[in-house]
Amino acid sequence: MFRLRFPASEIPRWAARYSYPGEDRIVDTLGPKARTRGYLKRGEFLALCYWKTPRSQPRCARNSAAQIREATEIALASSDERAKMHILRSLSGVDWPTASVILHFCDHAPYPILDYRALWSLGFPKPPSYTFAFWQAYTDFTRQLSRSSGQEIRTLDRALWQYSKEHQGKAGA
Repeated sequence: MFRLRFPASEIPRWAARYSYPGEDRIVDTLGPKARTRGYLKRGEFLALCYWKTPRSQPRCARNSAAQIREATEIALASSDERAKMHILRSLSGVDWPTASVILHFCDHAPYPILDYRALWSLGFPKPPSYTFAFWQAYTDFTRQLSRSSGQEIRTLDRALWQYSKEHQGKAGA
């Protein structure tokens, strides 16, 4: 189903070329605090949603601090992956990609970010419709690739994104 478009040995090289505005604060501060606390505060939630897709901000802002805390606390504490996604996606403005961002930065387990660029780097010219089965297969594949390459899931995610940014849309890619 998934096929890496470049050799796994090049993951560190592509990840090193990656740069995305605002990510340092999320990686260095927001994610670790939420992981330790076990839930997201409203401002943190809105920052993650904005980082993933600014277009969703008005919908995400409809969630109250209590709704965000309860949903993220339950999702991050659960060991059931289907429940995690279902609970996060119950929040206004949160669909598969944004829920994956919350898990990627805030959960103790490694989760990839579901993104059209990452999917392109894994052989999907156009993202399919997202289902739990697809998301689980993507998560399992990226976790295995992370283990077999010896790279953290964040490093892999950066490499997939960057490779697509530099190659997607080019003739012969």
